[in-house]
Amino acid sequence: MKLARTIKQFVAGIIAYVRTGLSNGPTEGLNNKARLITRRAYGYHSAAALIAMIFLCCGGITLSPPVPSPTGSP
Repeated sequence: MKLARTIKQFVAGIIAYVRTGLSNGPTEGLNNKARLITRRAYGYHSAAALIAMIFLCCGGITLSPPVPSPTGSP
């Protein structure tokens, strides 16, 4: 009974997912990445530095020349 009530409550969303194949997974992933960057940003001097870091990490750009890898990595 509980399963039937849950399905009935969310039937519009279930049908929308089946029709479109879209989910909020990519949005949740991006949100999680922004939260991780925010946790690292406690030492930044301004919100502008945080915003710049989010754009740099999530913007999909490639740096030329590439950033060197840490010591010990191939």
